[in-house]
Amino acid sequence: MRHALRSFSFVLLCALAGLTQAADDPKAVVDAYMAAWNAHDVDKAASFLAEDAVYFDATVGTPQNGKAAARDNVIKVFIGAVPDLKWLMTSKPIVSADGIAFQWEFSGINSGAWSAETPATNKPLKFEGVSFVRVKDGKIAYQGDYYDALGFNKQLGW
Repeated sequence: MRHALRSFSFVLLCALAGLTQAADDPKAVVDAYMAAWNAHDVDKAASFLAEDAVYFDATVGTPQNGKAAARDNVIKVFIGAVPDLKWLMTSKPIVSADGIAFQWEFSGINSGAWSAETPATNKPLKFEGVSFVRVKDGKIAYQGDYYDALGFNKQLGW
């Protein structure tokens, strides 16, 4: 009986360790992050970012430093401007112990304003890109996005 109990305890500890490891796994973190974007939940998506996260959109060129800046200037803007957005991973990702790189497709209808100066176009958009994400302690510490801004702008008539 004691041997069975020890074996069960060992299996339980291994399972719990696996759950902890899965929570820090870059692929698992990014999958949950993208699911929050696709659920159009700004706060949930931002919850996957480290407090000192850096979000770099290559088409803008200026990084958003910190979770609050990334939440308010990227996540909230995109979800507000494209409330039906779909963000899908389209390639097998390249995963390391602390990062992930993958191709993606973003689509939806621009039915919300991007800003006070940039109203909704009510046009569909679909564009592809690549993200490089670093994960530290189960949170996104860095996200760099690279995509065709010219094609994106043309679709919206800009």
